[in-house]
Amino acid sequence: MKSLREKLFGIGIIPVIAINDAKDAVPLARALVRGGIPTAEITFRTPAAADAIAAVARDVPEILPGAGTVTSVEMAQCAAEAGAKYLVSPGLNPEVVKWCLANNIPVLPGVSTPTEIEAAVNLGLDTLKFFPAEASGGTAMLKAFSGPYRDIQFVPTGGIEPKNLNSYLDLPNVIACGGSWMAPAEWIDRQEFDVVSRVCADSVQAMHGFHLLHIGLNSSGREEADALVHDFAGMFGLPVFDGEASAFAGTMMEVMKRPFLGEKGHIAVGCNNVERAMAYFQTRGLSFRKEGMARDRQGLIAVYLEHEIGGFAIHLRRRL
Repeated sequence: MKSLREKLFGIGIIPVIAINDAKDAVPLARALVRGGIPTAEITFRTPAAADAIAAVARDVPEILPGAGTVTSVEMAQCAAEAGAKYLVSPGLNPEVVKWCLANNIPVLPGVSTPTEIEAAVNLGLDTLKFFPAEASGGTAMLKAFSGPYRDIQFVPTGGIEPKNLNSYLDLPNVIACGGSWMAPAEWIDRQEFDVVSRVCADSVQAMHGFHLLHIGLNSSGREEADALVHDFAGMFGLPVFDGEASAFAGTMMEVMKRPFLGEKGHIAVGCNNVERAMAYFQTRGLSFRKEGMARDRQGLIAVYLEHEIGGFAIHLRRRL
């Protein structure tokens, strides 16, 4: 079973939600799922929080319900009884953390300083909320934390928007980001759930950064590969880059010097993070080949899906 850290890493974005009327919770949760974000941190900033969490946990099994702004043990108990699968606090409350650990409930307390991080580590935690992120030094502070606290992962929240989302997600010690831009309270109050789904879908696409890199063609051997790549390069005035296993016409076409994955070849799609993209596709029932995987010190560089389209394998590659 996946840990909370793995689940949140795969989702990447955590909507921080304030619900004023519990009847809006289920349609909101379904809108988030349609938009590709199957989690929500429903905050205890409104009296409707516990009922909203209970409704989501009962009626939308596809979503991972969380509770936010949990500032007391009593609130933690209420959230857990309602069905929250993880709890989030604005600060580090040792009593809340101890209660959560004793009851096997994942908790993400807020921290913003080395002293708070060390206090959380001493309590047995390795995944923390970084809050308020932008006001506490943003990505520069998280980069500074990565040296002395190499085993600690963060969920930055506070001041994060689509324009700076990927600057946080690019950091190796960030598993996901929290924010409210995809479902602000006024949209929920007006029941604008189609807007929520659209903004979520746009945010997911921006997070992954999917874009076409090149088309790859299989050939029968070096002679055919040489002819194909020079033919295409000549048409468009592109340089040819010749390698051991394949040749490129600029960055637009790769020709394999022997048959490889895909009946006809492959379509290479760039993304910001291969591991997170894999988790995204796996939630949609797609799987990946072990053949063709490539890694470096930062993680996966490239991977192929099992699924083919029109005789072409699909090849995910990390943004260069």
